Amino acid sequence: MEHKKILIVCLGNICRSPLAQGILNAKVNHLNIEVDSAGKSNYHIGYPPDPRIIAVGLKNNIYIRKQIARSFSVNDFKVFSYIYVIDYNNHEDLILLASSIQEQLKVNYILPNQENIFDPFYGVKEGFDQCFSLLENACERIANILKK
Repeated sequence: MEHKKILIVCLGNICRSPLAQGILNAKVNHLNIEVDSAGKSNYHIGYPPDPRIIAVGLKNNIYIRKQIARSFSVNDFKVFSYIYVIDYNNHEDLILLASSIQEQLKVNYILPNQENIFDPFYGVKEGFDQCFSLLENACERIANILKK
């Protein structure tokens, strides 16, 4: 099987994308697949994930505490086979940064039908659990596709 690299992008890389990275890593850890995450903004570069998303991960046996936020780079288009975005704004931003149709085609929504996963950062505690549920389902679908 060819080595594949997957990048998951959200706004700040401290809630949704690090959790998705952890979930997808757990689902494909026996395959020749590398998973990373990044933020479209540079707000949180160098910081670990939000403690609330770490807690939701731990509650579901996903350990993400050691991840460190980084910003998306246009070089990521060359490094990664697939790029999954969490919401519409990140999709549009990455499409504008792409230098070719081939790079644009690497960018897909993590949820089917171009659905968004809302950012739980400013919301209530239950929003983090809902975020986990959506990402769990999305990562299961992606893992199944990658296994084929």
